[in-house]
Amino acid sequence: MTVLWVNLAIVFLLSLLARYFSNTLVLNNSLVSIKPNKLLVFGTMISFIAVSGLRRNIGDTPFYMHTFNINNFTWEYVKSQDDIGFAILQMLLKKYSEDPQILIFTTALITNVLIIIGLYKYSRLFELSIYIYVTGGLFLVTMNGIRQCLATAILFVATKYLIEGNWFKYILVVIFASLFHQSALILIPISFLVRFRAWSKATLVLLLFSAVIVLGFDQFSSVLFSAIEDSQYSVYSNFNEGGANIIRVIVFGAPLVIAFFGREKLRQIYPESDVIVNMAIIGLSFMIISTANWIFARFNIYFELYQIILISWIIKVFRKKDQKLVYYIIILCYLAYYFYECVINFNLVYKSNYLG
Repeated sequence: MTVLWVNLAIVFLLSLLARYFSNTLVLNNSLVSIKPNKLLVFGTMISFIAVSGLRRNIGDTPFYMHTFNINNFTWEYVKSQDDIGFAILQMLLKKYSEDPQILIFTTALITNVLIIIGLYKYSRLFELSIYIYVTGGLFLVTMNGIRQCLATAILFVATKYLIEGNWFKYILVVIFASLFHQSALILIPISFLVRFRAWSKATLVLLLFSAVIVLGFDQFSSVLFSAIEDSQYSVYSNFNEGGANIIRVIVFGAPLVIAFFGREKLRQIYPESDVIVNMAIIGLSFMIISTANWIFARFNIYFELYQIILISWIIKVFRKKDQKLVYYIIILCYLAYYFYECVINFNLVYKSNYLG
């Protein structure tokens, strides 16, 4: 785990310096945007890519490496796959190298570059977003659900189209992302829902609906799993390992509680926040449902990046004299959560043939 702790220290320091040496655009005495130093942001990317791309364990990484080793990626094989984009990627990579590390490194490169670009564009406190990307667990998730996180990263850079309401371009990106993981298609109907004003009646209905699903989960799951029994996701119906940890739900829900009470000020300082908040609320809905069956937490991957952006903004809804205290509280709470998840809960061990 030493490599992961060192990575956390490096990326937080580099991203903090990136904001310290940032360019600030001010118009009519109001803050318009803060752009972190690009060179230091690039250094942050390098650390993420190296740690993620040079691993040989964590989650389903060994399975992907084994699959890359044993398969002959012909066009016939590609056409037989549900996620055809990922099969094509493997086919192209195997033309250059038989070493499965090339697959792990390439997916880590694409995923982390796209995610960091998105955080660079939309976060208010860039280093805090980077810190939570690690300590909130999403960076570890990218080393587990490789295909889905690749699709998530592709969708994340299309946030611009989501905010602008450019349905045509956003849906094209969703379709492209679904070539790597078909579950990305759920973002098509969701993209219309999140354009509504945050904390409207639709928000309350969504959260209430999530609670109802949890209470009547047996009936809901039987209908859902019957609907997907002939798809590649039918295997999920066999999972019966309990619900997600309630601590994860609390961690995900707490920033939204703050965003609710500071919703007017948040909307004032960040006019585009409605879309970000709504995406985070949908993520919370999936987290609530996952308390009945943890497999639904996998859908939350598509929304967790928006929660990270939200946290970087909600500090600014507090009084100026309290913002530094809130900042340090967030740092300490997420550090404790990271230690609990990695050391106590999972006893995580990082292995690499390249990093000591």
